[in-house]
Amino acid sequence: MSNLTKQMKARGEDVIDLSIGQPDFETPKHIEEAAIAAIRNNKTSFYTQASGIPELRQAIADHIFAQTNVRYDPRQIVVTTGAKFALYGLMQVLLDPGEEVLVPIPGWVSYVEQIKLAGGVPRSVVAKANFKVTVDELEAQRTAKTRAVIINSPQNPTGAVYTRQELTLIGNWALKHDILVIADDIYRDLIYNGTAYTSMIQIDPAITANTVLITGVSKSYAMTGWRIGVIAGPEKITSAMGKLLGHATGNTTAVAQYAALAAFSGTQEPVETMRQAFEKRLNAVYDRLVQIPGFELDTKPQGAFYLFPKVSRAAQLCHYTSVDDFVAALLEETGVALVPGRAFGMPEHARLSYSKDMESLMTAMDRIAAFVANN
Repeated sequence: MSNLTKQMKARGEDVIDLSIGQPDFETPKHIEEAAIAAIRNNKTSFYTQASGIPELRQAIADHIFAQTNVRYDPRQIVVTTGAKFALYGLMQVLLDPGEEVLVPIPGWVSYVEQIKLAGGVPRSVVAKANFKVTVDELEAQRTAKTRAVIINSPQNPTGAVYTRQELTLIGNWALKHDILVIADDIYRDLIYNGTAYTSMIQIDPAITANTVLITGVSKSYAMTGWRIGVIAGPEKITSAMGKLLGHATGNTTAVAQYAALAAFSGTQEPVETMRQAFEKRLNAVYDRLVQIPGFELDTKPQGAFYLFPKVSRAAQLCHYTSVDDFVAALLEETGVALVPGRAFGMPEHARLSYSKDMESLMTAMDRIAAFVANN
C-alpha cells in the first residue's frame, strides 16, 4: 500500500494517505531551536554515551515522574534510535532462542518480526472483545517458555486504552508467573474525550519492577523524523541495552538528543494543542465512518490516532473477495489509502489514521462512502 501510494503521488494523482502512522504537525519551534543552538554551541560533533547524554536521561526520568509519580534513576533510562529500535534491542537482550513472547492481536506489525529476529517465538493472543486481551486469554497461550507479554496502550491499530483494573489483573498475573511486562506507552499523551489513563508502571511497585516501559518523542511531539526512543526499567536490562547499543549503533544522533531534551524539559503546550486537534478529528471521522454501509466499529477509540473498523461486509457489498482487494481498489479508484487489517492480525478489518487535516479527512469520508454506494 505504501509503494502504491508513493507511485500514485509521483504520477501527480490526488491521494489522501490515511495509512501513515505519524502526526501531520511540524515539530514545535522551541525543539527545533534547541537543536540549532546545540549545533552552534558545538555540542553535537562528537560521540556521546551509548545510553544517551546524562542531562537527557535525567530529563526523561523527571518527565516520567511528573506524569506517573514513579521515580527512575537515570541509570534505568536508555535513549535509542527511535522507539522501534528500543523494542528491537529489548528483544535482543531479553530472549534466548526458543523463548516466547505473548503478542496481543490486533497488534503493531513489527512486534512479531522483532521477536523472530531475536530467535524468539511470538505467540498470538487474539482479543475477543474491545480489542483488549484478558488474563484468561493470556493464560490460555502461556507455556513454560513464556518470557514476556507486550501491552500497548493506547493501542496501534485500534486506539483502545486499557483500564487500571485491566492492567492490574494482567500485571499481577505476569508477576505470578515470572513474565516480564513490556509496556509500549508511545501514544500515552494522545487520550480523548475524558478517558482516564493509567500506565502499567503506576499500579504497584512490584509490577513496576517487573515492567519495561517503552516510549519516545515521535507521537507526542511530532518528532517521527528525529528518531528518539526511550527504555525505562530494571537496571539489569538497561545495562544490557547500553552494551548492545555500544556495538549496534553507538550513540543516538547527538543533535536529536538535544532536541529531545527540549521536548521533555520544555513547555508541554504543543502536546495539548495536538491532542485537542486529534480529538476533534476523531469525533468527526468516527461519526461519518460508522454511517458508511459495511463499516462496523462499535466502540469509539479512546487514544492514539487510528480507527480500525471491520470492513469485510463493505468488501462483500462491493463484490470483493477480501479486504486486501477492497482496500487496493479503494486506493486505485478514489485515491484514499488505508492499511489492510491483515497486517495487524485481523484480515476482516482495515486501519485508517486521522493524522490529516479536517478537510482532507472529510473528503476521504465522502470518497469512501461514494465508492461503497457505487459498487
